[in-house]
Amino acid sequence: MDAVLIKPITMQDLLRLAAKEGRFEIIDGEIVEMSPVGFRHVIVAGNAYRVLYDFATPNKLGYVCTDNLIYVLYIDPETGVRKTRIPDASFIRKGRLPKDFDLGLPFPGAPDLAIEVMSPDDSAQELLAKIRDYFAYGTVQVWVLYPDQHELHQHIHGVNQIRIYGESDTLRAESLFPGLEISIKDLFALPDVED
Repeated sequence: MDAVLIKPITMQDLLRLAAKEGRFEIIDGEIVEMSPVGFRHVIVAGNAYRVLYDFATPNKLGYVCTDNLIYVLYIDPETGVRKTRIPDASFIRKGRLPKDFDLGLPFPGAPDLAIEVMSPDDSAQELLAKIRDYFAYGTVQVWVLYPDQHELHQHIHGVNQIRIYGESDTLRAESLFPGLEISIKDLFALPDVED
């Protein structure tokens, strides 16, 4: 990923730039391009989105978002937007949208849940930096999905131990989704390409 230094930037500038430049995050004031992803990556992220959306929406728990939502984690009062992240899927609890929030803008803050799907070119160092950023700005949990291993690694803010779920396990995230049970196998289900 290439990094480019940017001038002071507003939320509106961020959207205009994203429309022209495509997917990127801003890390410590530098634009960092995001690599394109493969079909499996999109399917796995979509599976997580659907499971959460189908539970959170009718239960009025909050908003489940796809991978294009920009989270503005930090704005420097003098230089503007300095840190953004775009998880592969995410969840924002009900009641967290600021009063009079312009729904056309990036979200001002961190998601309650960030979901990242690992791709072959993702590094452990980049992943760790994302998790640290999410937790530093208020995220409660980060789920990392590993398509090759069919594992979900659950990182919980303030808990030093990572919970690892395999394909035969069931995830219960009571603090975010009371009553929801997620079959890990379902998160990694791929379409039958022969049909």
